[in-house]
This record gives sequence, structure tokens and C-alpha cells, in this order.
Amino acid sequence: MKKLMLGNEAVARGLYEAGCTFVSSYPGTPSTEITERAAEYNEIYAEWAPNEKVALEAAIGASTAGVRAFAGMKHVGLNVAADPLFIGAYIGVNGGLVIGVADDPGMHSSQNEQDSRHYAEAAKLPMLEPCDSDECLRYTKAAFELSERFDTPVLLRMNTRVSHSQSTVEPGERIDVDIKPYEKLPPKRVMMPGYARPRHVVVEERLAKLREFAEDCPFNRIISGDRKLGIVTSGPSYSYAREVFGEGASYLVIGMPFPLPEKLFRDFAASVDRVVVIEELDPVLERHIKSLGITCDGKNLLPLTGEYSQSLIAEKLLGVKTNSTALGDELPGRPPVLCPGCPHRGVFNVFKKLKLTVLGDIGCYTLGAAPPLSAMDTTLCMGASISSLHGFLKARPDYAAHTVAVIGDSTFLHSGITGLLNITYNRTPATIVIVDNSITGMTGHQDNPSTGKTLKGEAVPSASLEKICEGAGIKPEHIRVVPALDTAALENALRAELASGEPSVVIARHPCALLKSVKRGAPRTVDADKCRGCRTCMAIACPCITFSDGKASIDAALCAGCGLCEKMCRFNAINQ
Repeated sequence: MKKLMLGNEAVARGLYEAGCTFVSSYPGTPSTEITERAAEYNEIYAEWAPNEKVALEAAIGASTAGVRAFAGMKHVGLNVAADPLFIGAYIGVNGGLVIGVADDPGMHSSQNEQDSRHYAEAAKLPMLEPCDSDECLRYTKAAFELSERFDTPVLLRMNTRVSHSQSTVEPGERIDVDIKPYEKLPPKRVMMPGYARPRHVVVEERLAKLREFAEDCPFNRIISGDRKLGIVTSGPSYSYAREVFGEGASYLVIGMPFPLPEKLFRDFAASVDRVVVIEELDPVLERHIKSLGITCDGKNLLPLTGEYSQSLIAEKLLGVKTNSTALGDELPGRPPVLCPGCPHRGVFNVFKKLKLTVLGDIGCYTLGAAPPLSAMDTTLCMGASISSLHGFLKARPDYAAHTVAVIGDSTFLHSGITGLLNITYNRTPATIVIVDNSITGMTGHQDNPSTGKTLKGEAVPSASLEKICEGAGIKPEHIRVVPALDTAALENALRAELASGEPSVVIARHPCALLKSVKRGAPRTVDADKCRGCRTCMAIACPCITFSDGKASIDAALCAGCGLCEKMCRFNAINQ
């Protein structure tokens, strides 16, 4: 029976049907739901790892042991996992190994646009790219077969639109896959130079076989239509192109973007009058086609940046402008804001009050950079706030008394610990603020090693941030834990540690306001007679507070009762 599934849900179903038994990932939109849905199957062991490198190494270990394994991540997570990715290509597999990576054209929830097809080429690994949920399921299953047939990890490239769109799939039954025997094979798996050199030869021989396979593999297909126009495309761009051109074009849909065929492209180009390449982000297909001496249009007509759509393709290729929304009008901008009751809000208000230079990190708290808080100077990548603070202060020691790094609990465990070790080892008088909201918040409330619960819901000992910091070399007297909503205590702790001249950590702790276990406080109200209209309460960017007729008002349905606005009002106009 067919059913609607998100692309990510269909990948999880494919893992189940393929007999996969091990899944390790780090949450990252748009890939997160793959692992969450995989965890719903009792036959699959699924976990959140501290970071993507650990997840892929764990999956390689499971594959080496003889089971089918999967590691999932978003595109920037693949950067973190690049080391085991490249070496894993040399080692190959025992049980099938699939690596899911979800790109984010348009940067809906990411700090960059990145085309993961380059990783497939650089690591010399086959990659599959589904167009819809049905292909997500089928390609996931096929990826394991491909992995074991060619003794190679296989990349499965998703992106935001395919991951988070629904289309019909036809679920099947799970197959039972025998665990492959483990053999002690150091020449295959111990990558020191003497063994790695011949393994590189194996990789090149495998790539040659994969190129032969690509010529008539089931993942690349021609859909015949009007031969005046031939469109080469992949992923969601095929759906956009098909909606715009319909039967008015022929299509070469590339479901295996690496390695790419040659004869298939030549035959398709010879069968049509004009070739146009429609692909998001980099001109990977276009460059390959031109390298074969085939004339085509592509990025000369279509943008290198951003997410494509039906309307964009119609405008760029047909000169037809369409309404950009279903309503027919442009919708007003809705920039993301910290949620009502968010414990990070007061932290950034204190940063702003103290006029601190703030080196930031990846998480909900990155929104502290936006007006009116405007209290973050840099954001690079996971864990970089601490590492870059070290370099910043070594270059400008005069900034030490008014510069901090801010990082979340999950991000600290992901890749902040090594940066902290660098600070203590090299004796940098740096102050780090860990905003501990007891969850991985930005990607939708996933547990992490400090929450005391696994992905499967099992209770486990929770990692202590305080003990980790002490073990990394921070003196106990310079580790301060303060309630995140107690802005006076936070301010005092920051002033003391910034003046100490010692490596220090301030942990601002309060659970995320959206956690089910968190009890909401009494909603605040505004006494209109006392309100002077000074707008001081607006400086914290709380979505509950609005102004009308020169007076503040608070939406009681939204207010979480954190009390921050009450503390800020000098005229006692805000109370319970």
C-alpha cells in the first residue's frame, strides 16, 4: 500500500528494509529526521554521537564488524567527518556502509551553501541522489547493494527540498542480512604508508569499474519528450524542470552524480537540438558535459547561488514571471527570533550591557547576533568560538578583559572541548560562557551526552560540563555555574572572571523553554498607568511584547513568565 512520506522518513524506511542494523549520526537540519525515524525501528540500533566524525567512525567500525551501517549528517557535518570519509574510501567495507549527507541550497538553516558532490569526487566514492521520497527509499536500499558489490562506502546526497517534502512511496518488507564474517586483514584496514599505497591502487581500480557501471546503471535515466530541448538535471531540479516544461523537453536525470558516465551524455546530446543543464549550486554536471566537447547552457542562464524553484526556472529560461507565493503576493519577512522564555535572551542582554566582544558559535543562541540584541561578533562553525577566542586574545591581549566566547552545551561536547584544552594548555586568559539549556535545541530537541538520555530513550549517566572543564585544566574556583535567568548573578560572574586574568568558564544554566518538563511561570502584564513608553523592554527582542499607542503590552498566551522584562522595567510597570 502506498503512503506519503517525507524524504528523510523514506530514507529511514530504506535503512530498515535494507537490513541495516547500525545508525550513528549527529543532528543537523535538514538531515535530522532520518536518524530519528530510524530509531523507531526495533531492529535498528540508532544513536546520537557527540559529532559527525565520531558518528562516521562508529559506522565504519560496525561495517568492519560485518553489519550494514549508516551515518547521517548535514553538509557542514561532512566537513567534520572528512578525515574518516577519505580514509574509509581506502579501507572499503565489510558490511555495506552508506553515508547520508543533506545539502541546504538557500541556507534555510545553515551558515553556508556547499555542494557535497565535490566530496564524492575528491574521496573517489560513488554517490546517489534521489529526486523524491520514492527514490529516497529505493536508492537507500540500492546504496547498500552497491557498497557491498564494489567494496566501498556510498554517499547518499539529500537536500532540504527532498528531505522535507512528501511524496508517495510503496513500503516493502525488511530483508534479513547475514552478518559477514570478520577477518583480520591489516593490509586492508591498517592505513599506514606501507599498506595505504597499494590500497590507493585499489581505489583507482574500483573507480574505473564504477565508471563502467555508471554508463547503464539504473540511477541515470532518459525521459523522452520534445527533442528540440534536452534538459540534464538531478535531484529536486528535475521536479522543477518537469513542472515548467512538461512534455516540451527530453530529460536526462542523473541519479548517480559520481562517477558520471560519458557515452550516456554523448548519446543524449546527439538526440536533442539543444542541451540545458539545470542543477543547484555548482556546475558539476555542466563541467563534465563541456569536458566531453558537448555545447550546453547552464550557469550562463541560471544562478550559482540559492535554491531553485519552478518560478525561477520559468523566468530564467522562458522569460515568464510567475507569482512567487501561492497567495500571489510577496510575504513579509519573518526573521527568526529567540523563543518566549528562552534562557539565552538574558545572557545576550548582559553581553550587550557590558559592551563585550562576543565570539559566537552554532546554535539557537546564534540569534543573539540579530538586532536589537546585536551581541555577537563572529560565527564560524561548531566549536570555533572557543578556538578563535584563543587566537584572538593571543593576537590582541588588550581585549581579554572584555571579550568572551559563547557556546551551547551540545556544541561544547561536539567540538568545544579541544578548543578549551588549547586555552588551558597555552595559558590564555580567556572566558568562555556555556549556555546550557539541557538539550540540543536548534535542530529540534535531540538528546546529547549531558542530558542523561539516549536517542532510544534509555537513561544513562549524564556528562558533567563542570567536571569536563576542570579535567581540561580550568581551576575549580574559575568555573562558575549561574542561573541563566538571574542576570545580576551572571553579570557579577562575568565581571569577576574577565578581571581574573585566568582561563575561566561561566555556565549559564536553565532548560529550554520549549521542553515539556519545564513549567511556565505566571504571564507578566503591563500596568498602562505606570508604563512610560521608554521601550527599554523592547531591547530584549521578546516576541511577547508589542507597543500600541505608546504603551507596552504582553501577549499572555505567548509569555513563558521568565521575568526578564520585569527586571528591566525601571518604573515597575511589568509584574505578574
